[in-house]
Amino acid sequence: MPRPSTRLAMTGEEQLQARMQEDLAEYLQPAHFVDSDNPAVIAFARRVAGSAHADADIAVRLFYAIRDGIRYDPYTVSLDPANYRASAVVKQSRAFCVPKAILLAACARALGVPARLGFADVRNHLSSGKLSSRLKTDLFVFHAYSELYIGGKWVKATPAFNIELCRRFGVRPLEFDGRTDALFHPYDAEGRRHMEYVRDRGTYADLPFETMLSAFGEAYGTELPASEEHDEAFHGGGPSEPTK
Repeated sequence: MPRPSTRLAMTGEEQLQARMQEDLAEYLQPAHFVDSDNPAVIAFARRVAGSAHADADIAVRLFYAIRDGIRYDPYTVSLDPANYRASAVVKQSRAFCVPKAILLAACARALGVPARLGFADVRNHLSSGKLSSRLKTDLFVFHAYSELYIGGKWVKATPAFNIELCRRFGVRPLEFDGRTDALFHPYDAEGRRHMEYVRDRGTYADLPFETMLSAFGEAYGTELPASEEHDEAFHGGGPSEPTK
């Protein structure tokens, strides 16, 4: 932080820029879950970014690598906090929205792009019949996305649903250009209701793990999907017939 005498000598625009850098510092630092200083996370981020230098280009490469490189699987929800650290997620082949958003934020920070986590409750109109029956609701609480600070503004990116899953459900995959928000579409390719954002739970520098578990408990009780369960909609190979 500049010394008071230095701050007084700054112009209004310079003071604004200095204040902005201070505000963003937290979103560049490693955290417990967003452990952007982990060697495996750094190596993955560098490999994916390749020759990209602009923040938007880096963000786009990271987004697609995580969106499609780690399959979305709601049956991987875990009560073990260790499974939510980016350094653990980067080694997984399947994950749900929260770990994938954490990994994207960690990789962005590792490459100097400020990043944080955003959460919302969403009503998923295209869940599988088995999953809806298991949870007894189509409300997905604490859905996660990443926010990256690019070009002087926060941009939302949702790397949850991999392209193969989108094709199976008949949903348009989310595209990301590094400059505009990539949030779930309200309707699918056939005009059916897809995703409805019903509650904003705010943004965080790191995963509020206990708050998330409390929200899961309130919404689902003990009915969280288990990793050993098989759901053809998420684990099979053919087209899926979603619930409506």
